[in-house]
Amino acid sequence: MKLPRRNFLHLAAGAAALPALSDIVRAQSYPSRPVRIIVGFAPAGGTDIMARLIGQWLSERLGQQFIVENRPGAASNIGTEMVVNAPPDGGALHPHRARRRLLDPIATR
Repeated sequence: MKLPRRNFLHLAAGAAALPALSDIVRAQSYPSRPVRIIVGFAPAGGTDIMARLIGQWLSERLGQQFIVENRPGAASNIGTEMVVNAPPDGGALHPHRARRRLLDPIATR
């Protein structure tokens, strides 16, 4: 692969500037406040149990509360709508059941 001189100089300048930028730019710690896991199905179902186990695991690892909220109804559209309308700050998560979307195309062949 032949690398033009101009591209090489751009890469070299970027590599030289990277250590200086790492001192300036710092990532914020996540999460800085409790996170809601909004489940679109009834309590004690498979998705709810999975969300509670994942929430407990994340709480232990990240040192912040993960609160599971159940919003059943309308084939989980109510819970999905809550997450979509939540502020885009990472404070609301939505466990998604991808099994149906993954297996339906295979099962309908």
